[in-house]
Amino acid sequence: ATVPETRDVFPDLTVAENLMFGAFIHRRDQAGNRDNLEKLNTLFPRLAERSKQAAGTLSGGEQQMLVIARALMARPRVLLLDEPSLGLAPAIVERIFEMIETLKKSGLTILLVEQNVNQALAVADRAFVMRLGAIVASGTAEEIRSTSDLSGHYLGG
Repeated sequence: ATVPETRDVFPDLTVAENLMFGAFIHRRDQAGNRDNLEKLNTLFPRLAERSKQAAGTLSGGEQQMLVIARALMARPRVLLLDEPSLGLAPAIVERIFEMIETLKKSGLTILLVEQNVNQALAVADRAFVMRLGAIVASGTAEEIRSTSDLSGHYLGG
């Protein structure tokens, strides 16, 4: 499942209706969808509280949680996250990355594209640093932290 950097919710539909769009591929498995929804309500209690609220009225952070949860309703083996922290308040970014860590610990494979290097390296097993479309460093998160000139890569050095 893919979560693009844009927060494309269906604004006139409720949170619950948005989530069910993610389960479309499993529409015949009502019991499985209910179980998955319960797990996601535990992971995203804020969304559970707002299940009847129109998605377009959620804050930016809540919308980001909603698009991630909607992707998870598809029960993917791999989750692609593109800039999940973009434009969010620091407290929400922290919550998003806690959720990413929880998903990682559950065994889900996550491919994360993120400019917030410190946050990304905190949850990554492996990392690739790109500059102008070319990979300029790769390795474990610890190797990248300790041996890469990240400021030089990002500031044009």
